Amino acid sequence: MANAATVADPRFVAVRRVVFGIVLASFVLSFFHRTAPAAIAGELAHAFAINSAVLGTLAATYFYVYTVLQIPVGVLADTLGPRVILAGGSLVAGAGSLAFALAPTWEIAAAGRTLVGIGVSTAFIAILKISAVWFPANRFATLNGITMFAGNCGAVIAGAPLAWMVTQTSWRAVFVGLALVSTGLAAATWRFVRDHPAELGFAAVHAPPAPAHRVRWTRALRQVLANPRTWPGFFVNFGVAGSFLAFAGLWAVPYLQDVHGHSRALAAQHASLLLFGVAVGALIVGVVSDRLGSRRGVMRVYALLYALSWLPWVLDVAWPLPATLAWFFAMGLLIPGFTLSWTIAKEVNRPEHSGIATSVVNVGIFLGTGILQPLVGFVLDRGRAAGDVAAAWDRGVLILAGAAAFGALCTLLVRETAGRRG
Repeated sequence: MANAATVADPRFVAVRRVVFGIVLASFVLSFFHRTAPAAIAGELAHAFAINSAVLGTLAATYFYVYTVLQIPVGVLADTLGPRVILAGGSLVAGAGSLAFALAPTWEIAAAGRTLVGIGVSTAFIAILKISAVWFPANRFATLNGITMFAGNCGAVIAGAPLAWMVTQTSWRAVFVGLALVSTGLAAATWRFVRDHPAELGFAAVHAPPAPAHRVRWTRALRQVLANPRTWPGFFVNFGVAGSFLAFAGLWAVPYLQDVHGHSRALAAQHASLLLFGVAVGALIVGVVSDRLGSRRGVMRVYALLYALSWLPWVLDVAWPLPATLAWFFAMGLLIPGFTLSWTIAKEVNRPEHSGIATSVVNVGIFLGTGILQPLVGFVLDRGRAAGDVAAAWDRGVLILAGAAAFGALCTLLVRETAGRRG
């Protein structure tokens, strides 16, 4: 039960905002790193003299390591706590960003991006854990929406604004700056963030009391993995979020340049509108889900409409510029249905296993992206070798649209929780 006096305590509210704000800033930075290669794809290909398949692999290294680390990070969030893992992760991300910025070869750049992936892999699980512990359960989906809104604003900055920045300075200078930002966030996390309100003298408000002993994580992991209600969200994320991030995170800008003849700046504007649509949509879907007490129904509608939104690109519709800009924004609005998978995973598993549960379904996002990004690059390279780039892009878009449709179908397997745990 919530302690009303504590909830109304202005000091508690202020501290909670600071804790959430610092962790949220780290999550925003992780989204910038996630989609930045799309805006600087040309610069990376030129700097390291690499083809599309290697470029896809370079971009996807972030997602490979993110995939591998999601479950371990979930375990650490439930044992060591979000403060320790986020502070350490920010330091690692800073080192990786610096290595990426100074890399003389693509192999060293890939190693730097791998370190970035290791570091920022802590941000998502940390903010979900903080949200679950510091806020009431009936605000969890809304907080997810706020989190995704802010994160995608970071991704928007990695679109057209980043494309503009690299014309004023260089992509290497930008990533040196990001290394400094990561280091500053590590220091702020260690100084101000706490895992549980009780550590700062507040009564247990919305969360269960801080555990008196470490979680038996092996047993917790087995319970989450053995729960059949955990897995549908994993596959929804693989298809819906995987296709979105593979496109927005790398191939959207080259697609618009090659197929629609846009300049890089105009293509980046489309990508930014897509990401801004995701930001707005995420804010809406979380609020709607909490208000209706519905997860599955809202997720199904969003995922189906998102899959259908690929049809103009699959059919290669020739639209005027205002229509393509509007459609990219509309696609973005429809994407965030997958974010409800985190709420569902938390609600169908034990409260103290929330970090592990959300990390398991989150693996689907990065596994999907890590497979789709280089797969599309491979298809493009084969098309260029055969002298038919347009047909190659048709196949690449069809792969992404097929993944989106797969994710939408998997929503049929999701169990409705109606905002309840278990």
